[in-house]
Amino acid sequence: MVQSSRSKSEGVSPGAPVPGRAWPMLALATVGFAVNFWAWALLSPLGPRFKDGLGLSSFEQSLLVAVPVVVGSLGRIPVGALTDRFGGRVMFPIVSAVTVVPVLYLGLAGHSSLPALLVGGFFLGIAGTAFAVGVPFVNAWFPPHRRGLAIGVFGAGMGGTAISALTTVKLVDAHSVSTPFLITAAVLAVYAVAAALLLRDAPGRPVPTEPPARRLAATARLGVTWQAAALYAVAFGGYVAFSVYLPTYLKSGYGLTQADAANRMAGFVLLAVAMRPIGGWLSDRVGPVRVLACALGVVTAGAVVQSFTPALAPVGTLAFLAMAGALGAGSGAIFALVALRTPADQVGSVTGVVGAAGGLGGFLPPLVMGSLYGEYGTYAAGLVLLAVVAAGALVLTLTRVRAAAAGGGDGPRTGRRRGHRTADTTA
Repeated sequence: MVQSSRSKSEGVSPGAPVPGRAWPMLALATVGFAVNFWAWALLSPLGPRFKDGLGLSSFEQSLLVAVPVVVGSLGRIPVGALTDRFGGRVMFPIVSAVTVVPVLYLGLAGHSSLPALLVGGFFLGIAGTAFAVGVPFVNAWFPPHRRGLAIGVFGAGMGGTAISALTTVKLVDAHSVSTPFLITAAVLAVYAVAAALLLRDAPGRPVPTEPPARRLAATARLGVTWQAAALYAVAFGGYVAFSVYLPTYLKSGYGLTQADAANRMAGFVLLAVAMRPIGGWLSDRVGPVRVLACALGVVTAGAVVQSFTPALAPVGTLAFLAMAGALGAGSGAIFALVALRTPADQVGSVTGVVGAAGGLGGFLPPLVMGSLYGEYGTYAAGLVLLAVVAAGALVLTLTRVRAAAAGGGDGPRTGRRRGHRTADTTA
């Protein structure tokens, strides 16, 4: 009955076919997400270089790579609400074009001092808001039974961080510090133009008419918002934390060269990226709660193993790869849960809050890890904390989230809110 109400209020049926244009729109959105995430992650691979060249402390280096993360995370809240109102066709080109400015600034003038880097990193965070544009855009194009896979495929665009990891240091070594920034700015500009010309919002997309403040207040009253936010802070937050801090961790903890550490980080990212659509696909078939529970169990075990700082070959590598796959699959499952339990005209707003939580979950661990390493010369305590947090998220998943999913969660309220251009239906 709950599923029936949800389907009617969204104007689709659970078994509706996927529109032919949906797949090209998904591809364009995924490319846009990847390009913006490439820009968002430009500072991370260069963190050790800036530390040595500018004489930064471990905390200052961690702050440098974390600032774009927190800005991009908090920015998802208003950007998600704006996407609900104006659609991805408008917001994707805007976010991409605006991001060109800080990328050019960092490449041409903003890499000579810590204050300049922090200013550039602050505005570079705009790129991280692209996630809150893409999820509601993709969600509107696909029927409920295919959204887990579709949003998982879109989420694979987070592999843009792997592009940064694999190319940034090599381009700097071969040419100059400006080179990777100039290339990224050019790609962003091309995508902004292509998106403006080619992107189309889904026909019949629900468009809210209420003021943004009222819509955000309504979002805050949804149980799925805070449950998904807490889980995403662990799953995607863990992914972000490792993707920005893993080169520093491997260089300091294992004595790897900067290039070797960056390559290993790229492997971590690529596996997480590959597992995200798989997590969404599995969620369409066995349910997101089961996928989440398995993923969080693996993260807990992997963090415990790595807290002992085992040899990289093979135990350390296996622990990191297991955590990478689990964090990717778990992230895909969380947005399959959001797609199932969120009213269609609030997906952007909920995505903004949940995405913000995920980014903030990635902001704190690098600072904690840097501070603990500076104080004790080991990362063990930080990894134990990760294990404890992941175990807590597992308990939440098996209790509150499972009960809400079984009871239909927020579904019964979808047809009884005012101020939207969708049909008012009840079960």
